[in-house]
Amino acid sequence: MGVYLNPGNEAYVMIYNTDIFVDKSLLIDKTTKVLNTANRFIYISRPNHFGKSTDANMLVAYYSKGCDSYQIFDELKVSKIQSHEDHLNKHNVIHLDIQKFLSLTHCINDMILRINRVVIKELKREYAEYCDETHLSEVLNEIHAYTHQSFIFIIDEWDCPFREYKDDKDGQKQYIRFLSDLLKD
Repeated sequence: MGVYLNPGNEAYVMIYNTDIFVDKSLLIDKTTKVLNTANRFIYISRPNHFGKSTDANMLVAYYSKGCDSYQIFDELKVSKIQSHEDHLNKHNVIHLDIQKFLSLTHCINDMILRINRVVIKELKREYAEYCDETHLSEVLNEIHAYTHQSFIFIIDEWDCPFREYKDDKDGQKQYIRFLSDLLKD
């Protein structure tokens, strides 16, 4: 279990244990149906403070190999779907909160470099022999080529660089290129 690669379910457990918990687990059925299809890229749009981070934490807790979430999801609406256990904690997940990365850097380019560095560092713990590259997309391509393992990316606050650095058009273009390279295969 890592911070970015196959994180645990602690963030979702904290939400699950609150008095005002709302079960939105049927979203999992929607996302699972598009895994390994041309429609596999999902963008969930809502106004600020309407639960996108909660949804991201739920998806991490459900898909990530880094935890055991059976007891949580067995009590939620998604458990009524026959195939709900088929993907429960069986995928490599990379969870990125772009706002956190951006808050630790001073520009979009530095943020991209930091994401590359820290995620590759975690990947090296699991896949050392495939992590010779310095670009995350190349490392992931190597891992996939030799192990046939794929990754589910859950990216929270993906649009933060556009809000925080409105005038940095070059940085925004670099960021879009980074995401495109990262997610294209």
